[in-house]
Parts: sequence; C-alpha cells; structure tokens
Amino acid sequence: MEHITIRNISRGYGQGESAVKALDDVSLDISKGEVCVILGPSGSGKSTLLNMIGGLDRVDSGSITVDGLEITALNKKQLTDYRREKLGMVFQAYNLIPELNVIENVRVVKDIAKEPLDETELLHVLGLEKHMTHFPSELSGGQQQRCSIARAIVKNPALLLCDELTGALDSASTREVLKVLQAINERYNTTIIMITHDERISGMADRLVRIRDGRVVENTVKTKLKAEELGI
Repeated sequence: MEHITIRNISRGYGQGESAVKALDDVSLDISKGEVCVILGPSGSGKSTLLNMIGGLDRVDSGSITVDGLEITALNKKQLTDYRREKLGMVFQAYNLIPELNVIENVRVVKDIAKEPLDETELLHVLGLEKHMTHFPSELSGGQQQRCSIARAIVKNPALLLCDELTGALDSASTREVLKVLQAINERYNTTIIMITHDERISGMADRLVRIRDGRVVENTVKTKLKAEELGI
C-alpha cells in the first residue's frame, strides 16, 4: 500500500544566472510502514524534498499525495491541518522548551492532537521514564533528541520526518536514537523518512533513496539491519 506518491516534482530558486534547480522532475513511491533513508551530499535537494513532503515548501510543478490527500493542492490553512494531524517532524536542533520538563514538553503537542498516544507509555518505550520531571538542561544530547522524538510521535502521526536528527550526536547517542526509531516503526507501523549524509544509517532502511543534483539516482528496496548492526 503506497503511503506517499510523488510525481514529477520540481523546485527552483532564484532567477537568471543565479537560478538553482533544487529538485528536477522527482518521482518516488513510499509504502506504508517503510523506513526510507534519503542520502545525498549537501545541496543535493534532499532537505528540499523533505520540506515538500512536510508541506513547508511549495513545488513549482508536479504533485505529492500523502495517504490519499494531494498536499500540493492544499491552501495554507489546510497545510497547517495536515501537519498537525498527519505529521511528526524531528530536526537536528532539539527545539525543546527549556522551562518545561520532559513530560510537559511532550504534553504541549498531545493537547492539540485528535487521537494522541499515552505519553507515559511512550516515554517508557523511549527509555525516558526516569527522566519525566527533568528539564532539557539536565539531559544528555541523546536524551534530548529522544524527548523531541516523543513530542513528534505523541500525536500518533502516520508519518515521521527526520532531518539529520543524529548530526549533532556522538556514536553512542546516535545508536540510541536509531534504536528508538526502529522501536517506533515496529510498534506503531509509522512510516519514517530520514534524510542524512551518513552512509552507515542506510543499513536500517527498507527503502534507500539517493539524490544528486536534484534528481533521484537510486531507489532500492532492501532488507534492513538492526541499529546495533550498523557499525556506528
């Protein structure tokens, strides 16, 4: 079952000699429950593609359909509803509210969700049950990233988008966070799209996509490895 259908999308920035083609006629299908890792060097277009799927940027041409909804045809308010109801997003920056503890940071998002998960159960799954009353400044980098993942997941989104979420982490914290993502995928059948420049992370993908100069140059369905088998 296709969860995301991308057809012939293009996006350019600038004009004249300074014009840049960030995405050039990209087509891609991602199935429900897949872990999709998108690899590419800086400037390849992978972040632009993630922003398009997340409804944070507009395509110049083409279409993106998520769970039967053509998001490229939505207006600004409809895109806000789409992000609130369908998406969880995790970035390299944790973006936690420093004045709130772990469980309060998660509840901020839960309160606006229609069918949220139980935050206590979720924090247990993510190994944060002993840190619920700790503030971000009292957490390690890996723990802060797990808290940001919990905040994205508590609203029970069908789709989780991850933008270089391990880029600021050491190897031990990276393994920890990747194990969390696998647990979420297996427990909730969440479709996960991760963009990264780290080749090692590609091992945990059901689908590996490589982007170069705004075009898809590889789209491979493969057998995924466990996080502890990635050599990180």
